Amino acid sequence: MPPAKKRTRSYDSAKIRAAVLAQFGHVRDAVLALPAEALDGPTRLGAWTVRDLAAHLAWMVGSVPQLLAAPEPAKQELALLEWPFATSAAAERIDEHTRGLDSADLAALYGRTAEAYEQVPAAADTRLLPVSLGAMTLADFLVTRTVELVVHTDDLNAATGLEIPYDRQALAACTRLLADALAAKAPGGAVEVRVPPFAVVQCVEGPRHTRGTPPNVVETDPLTWIRLATGRAAWATELDAARVRASGERADLAGLLPLMG
Repeated sequence: MPPAKKRTRSYDSAKIRAAVLAQFGHVRDAVLALPAEALDGPTRLGAWTVRDLAAHLAWMVGSVPQLLAAPEPAKQELALLEWPFATSAAAERIDEHTRGLDSADLAALYGRTAEAYEQVPAAADTRLLPVSLGAMTLADFLVTRTVELVVHTDDLNAATGLEIPYDRQALAACTRLLADALAAKAPGGAVEVRVPPFAVVQCVEGPRHTRGTPPNVVETDPLTWIRLATGRAAWATELDAARVRASGERADLAGLLPLMG
């Protein structure tokens, strides 16, 4: 697991807590408006149906109050920048758990999840949660929920043709965490990666740029970046489609992506 050598970016806890609830609300409104037959449709996530994906999203948010109700671990085991790299090891377990969720009544499931989340604002940012990947602070774990929500909202949109909106704060946090993860995976200052309007990071070993136009620049939009970072899109495809602009001999990130399995 790549160590996070740089100082971790700080996030406004109140905004992140609200962003999780706002994005979950967008998903809830869209899912509950879908006709029954659409819920049985396929997704780009292997054998998962739209119903499976919808249940998974509820679990991702519901896990916060569930973990808060569990005994607090003795010490933190997983830092925020380590989380993206740890997720692939849990893929099989997550798939099995998702398929076992009771998704027959999504309206009831989403209602229970939203109600349970109401206790979260009263908990301290430093409260440790017994996350299966390693104990994390509540503040850090909530940032990871923005990643889960934004990434899977995109999956839902791709599967259904819906245009579920993205809460700006949730999209920003997701973009920034994945950009920072790239910088942690390939530390250096030879390449500047720009994902306007949310993130700019420097990465890859080599000569560090200090002023003027950097010689190695990668620029893309937030959703394209998120798809690249999570394996939903291929570097060469996005480059050919001009959704990614890369200049300089070191500005090829194909070998570093995806960051999450």
